[in-house]
Amino acid sequence: MTFSIHGLVVSRGIAIGRAVLMVSSRPDVAHYFIEPTQVSSEVMRVREGRNAVVDEIHRLQLSMGHKGPKETSHELSALLDVHLLLLQDEELERGVKYWITDRLYNAEWALTTQFEVIARQFDEIEDDYLRERKADLEQITEKVLRAMHGAPAPVAPDPKHDRRKHSRQPIVRNNADALSLILVAHDLSPTDMLQFKNSVFAGFVTDVGGKTSHTAIVARSLDVPAVVGLRLCSQLVHQDDIVIIDGDAGVVMVDPSPILLAEYKYKQSQGELNRDRLLRLLPNVAITLDGQKIELLANIEVPEDAMNAVQAGAMGVGLFRSEFLFMGRLGKVPNEEEQYQAYRRAIEGMQGLPVTIRTVDIGADKPLDDRLRDDAHLNPALGLRAIRWSLADPAMFLTQIRAILRAAAHGPTQLLIPMLVHASEIRQTMALIDHARVQLDHLGMAYGTVKVGAMIEIPAAALTLNVFLKYFDFLSIGTNDLIQYTLAIDRADESVAHLYDPMHPAVLRLVANTIAQACACGKPVSVCGEMAGDPTMTRLLLGMGLRSFSMHPAQILSVKYEILRADAGKLRPWAERIVAEDEPAPRNARQA
Repeated sequence: MTFSIHGLVVSRGIAIGRAVLMVSSRPDVAHYFIEPTQVSSEVMRVREGRNAVVDEIHRLQLSMGHKGPKETSHELSALLDVHLLLLQDEELERGVKYWITDRLYNAEWALTTQFEVIARQFDEIEDDYLRERKADLEQITEKVLRAMHGAPAPVAPDPKHDRRKHSRQPIVRNNADALSLILVAHDLSPTDMLQFKNSVFAGFVTDVGGKTSHTAIVARSLDVPAVVGLRLCSQLVHQDDIVIIDGDAGVVMVDPSPILLAEYKYKQSQGELNRDRLLRLLPNVAITLDGQKIELLANIEVPEDAMNAVQAGAMGVGLFRSEFLFMGRLGKVPNEEEQYQAYRRAIEGMQGLPVTIRTVDIGADKPLDDRLRDDAHLNPALGLRAIRWSLADPAMFLTQIRAILRAAAHGPTQLLIPMLVHASEIRQTMALIDHARVQLDHLGMAYGTVKVGAMIEIPAAALTLNVFLKYFDFLSIGTNDLIQYTLAIDRADESVAHLYDPMHPAVLRLVANTIAQACACGKPVSVCGEMAGDPTMTRLLLGMGLRSFSMHPAQILSVKYEILRADAGKLRPWAERIVAEDEPAPRNARQA
């Protein structure tokens, strides 16, 4: 019988194939008290298990240079680094030692107890990316437990071995689609993904995870359809079931009827044709029908993403989210040299194209160290975050600014400041940037010239643009937070997610007014939020006067397609009517 399971959209496209279940081999954890004379040996057992996992990850990192595309290796290397940092975390080691030494827990009990202690801290984090690092902690805990028991790593069944006897539906072999394989798992670690990335899997589905989970990140880098957050999928799907992944809708269909299977095979073929059509646009310059040249930029998280941006035809990086360098380190802030090298790799990777680096956007809802978390504040999104957090720690902020200025000597670079509201914050920020230059001068270190811009992501900033335009060289509209703060909607709260609407008149008026005022002053302005990468919003933004879009590299060609078919001049009156409406425009109005 056909049934469907709904999850989160993380990597678009259609995949059809047989389910291959990944078997978990987490060993059972015994709970017993040890004798004081056994403390040293139990501590050593955990340490040896941890070291075995560290060695395994190091071997995988060494092997990546010989496996698959370089950009995928870079993605996975960054993810494996997160696991290494978690394995070597002092809080994890100190906590395990405490449970063994003071409470006389056996090694396995101590390890899982400390995991639960840290996991509860992750559960309280509101930032999606950091909260999902709990899954990484769970994965390394399982790996250490397996290493302590000498158990094998979790494995996927051999795709070549026929398991049709376990299937509830005969395997359809009327074309090549039936030979594709879909990996179904409760969760996938970076090492799991590395082991499977050169296989014949056409898509991935997992019970857990979010849009910033490792499975999602790697699936996008591999450019294969994926849906995560399916809850009980790995229990409901049987080995060799026919599975359809609708990555566009975030739905997985199991045991599809012949009619449904035929329908999705047609959608799949159409998707491939559309993809080929878009690829032919790669050498084309993004120019509207009335001759307006549009700048298409890329959003990146790690330096190695620069390669993807260049290959996608980006004219530069409109947003380098530098907080990725700070995350998953459990309070270990990267030093100046480490940051400098990372920014330099991104700048050199863009081969002379400009790179805009946003200063760290982290704070109360994204704590670097959960042990120092302040739980007294109920609204962390309104608290000490982004530039507020940076200004509260001038030494850290100066370190980042110096690293960016030094990296700017290697190519065109812009500095972007998030979440500014007050003129006093602007003056403090500018003073610290000047002070960082003075420090570099005193040290005799080379640095480059940077333009400084501000993110417009709070209504107060959008309503006092005259102040921002006086101080800054350019503006970048962060529509994700702008929508959240304008509509008082928590994007992560499912109960109000339906109210999160980029077409709300208040949002559109703030965006349109920001674009208009910046253009009137001759200051460059771009949009770097999700609106920029949504092809259904392209024409409306063009009609508002936007000429610079920044998005995930995978979205560039779809947006370029809309630009090449648009007459920006004719879109202006239509866009003005949409912005002036009292109610959000219907979805079909976006395609005027």
